[in-house]
Amino acid sequence: MSQEQDTRTAIMEATYRALCTHGYADLTMQDIADETDKSKAALHYHFDGKDDLFREFLAYLHEGFAAEIADHPDGTPVERLVALVRRVLEPVDDEADQQFNTAFMEIKAQAPYRDGYREVLRRFDADLHAEVAGLVAEAVEAGQYDADTDPDEIAEHVLTYIHGTWTRAAAIGADVVTMREHLVQDILDLLVDGAEVPVSADTTDAPAVDSARDGVDDEEVTP
Repeated sequence: MSQEQDTRTAIMEATYRALCTHGYADLTMQDIADETDKSKAALHYHFDGKDDLFREFLAYLHEGFAAEIADHPDGTPVERLVALVRRVLEPVDDEADQQFNTAFMEIKAQAPYRDGYREVLRRFDADLHAEVAGLVAEAVEAGQYDADTDPDEIAEHVLTYIHGTWTRAAAIGADVVTMREHLVQDILDLLVDGAEVPVSADTTDAPAVDSARDGVDDEEVTP
């Protein structure tokens, strides 16, 4: 890894830790600098300001997220789809991770007002949509779903449900697991008559969002 990459990683890790402590709204460049061995001036050497840094931070998270959701376990297409949903909607118990999830919701809420945020967040959606639609298409081809099942329509439903779940969890404390399993049931309800998929109620996989944060801070990573 080059020195430039090392510096980028160190700043991204510091940004994660600072978000866990301060949230997004009140976070300053000095708060991030305090999580590193660098000065605030050094951060401004690499980034024009908070917005510039956070565009890079979102891109950094996206790199890990895209790699993780494309790494499917063995199994039928529907089994892999259920596993993907459970990875993306895996609740976190660690307080720092919970604080990060809340901060990430704050960042998403700023997308209409901050140049570049929306473009990076769209990549998260586009990649997840592609993975879900691809698995649904495979399920159709394998005879698990009816031939007239629309992969893009199902993918839109899944993405909307996932976004709604995390929003409700952050805003009103809705139970992520309960909501997630309703979505899993929606996926299983699409199976053709006679099709069976060995999916247990407690089947989970390492959360995709953890992978997005992989390397951000080894002590904080648990999904």
